[in-house]
Amino acid sequence: MDEQERYARARRRVEEIRGFYAHLVLYITVNLILFGINMLFSPDSLWFYWVTFFWGIGVVLHGFGVFAGDRFLGRDWEEKKIREFMEREERR
Repeated sequence: MDEQERYARARRRVEEIRGFYAHLVLYITVNLILFGINMLFSPDSLWFYWVTFFWGIGVVLHGFGVFAGDRFLGRDWEEKKIREFMEREERR
């Protein structure tokens, strides 16, 4: 792998991490605003937590994809499996 490829891969990784943090900040900000609106206009009927819960699932999955995705069924795993299947075919 040459210098340009390593730089491109590192840059792509930084963009993935930045995208996750932007998503997280947006999630927190919007949910705080929704909480405020809910408490201000209808405090006896709570509804903001539905948005918080389901969007939270998306944030967790995004975080998993960014920080743990490569370790579990990621690019390295795919390449390892491809090599494994190719070696198995050669032995036959």
